[in-house]
Amino acid sequence: MRKKTLTAAALAVVAALTLSACGTDGGTAEGTGAGDVTDISGDMNKKAATVLDRPFEKPNLVLTDTTGKPYDLRERTKGKPTLIYFGYTHCPDVCPLTLSNIAIAKKQLPKADQDKLQVVFVTTDPERDTPAELAKWVPSAGDPSFTGLTGDFPTIQAGARQLGIGIDPAKKEKDGSVVSMHGAQVIAFSPTTDQGYVLYGEKTTVEDYAKDLPKIIKGENP
Repeated sequence: MRKKTLTAAALAVVAALTLSACGTDGGTAEGTGAGDVTDISGDMNKKAATVLDRPFEKPNLVLTDTTGKPYDLRERTKGKPTLIYFGYTHCPDVCPLTLSNIAIAKKQLPKADQDKLQVVFVTTDPERDTPAELAKWVPSAGDPSFTGLTGDFPTIQAGARQLGIGIDPAKKEKDGSVVSMHGAQVIAFSPTTDQGYVLYGEKTTVEDYAKDLPKIIKGENP
């Protein structure tokens, strides 16, 4: 069985200390002195679905969508099966692959279920990821139905932390490239409780999502 149960508190420690550096050689940057936590994270990454015994509350986030209008995350996704992912448009690998995998799996659902599923991409690099930039990138990386959100960094970082996802401000490397360090987890929210009860790591495949999404849409455990 490709699933594992984990407490939200333990997950918060793991996720906050394991950040993904898109485009770097290692793929992740681990918190200093967190040997045991890193080992747990590595084991988690072998599982497609991590079912949380203590689900996360949906962040009280009001950000800006690709049309430049306010987007109240709780209100707009209330009662809907929702996947939330934090990343950035200049990421050359993990972020577009994650959105692409979800998009491909979504297309395998019946049309009615496709219409129910909400996928929200929140940028971790709001200085460069304007509404216009997100409007171009999100549909090409994922699906036109996906929602792209931006805002001020402290607000985004605080919202991510509520889900145990660590993100750092974007910084310029010696070679001139700009890297945004962020947790690469996808959180699935139940349409029945509006709580984040399932986590997916960056190694989750199209097949994994295709198998689990019908249950996520019903609010069931994958």
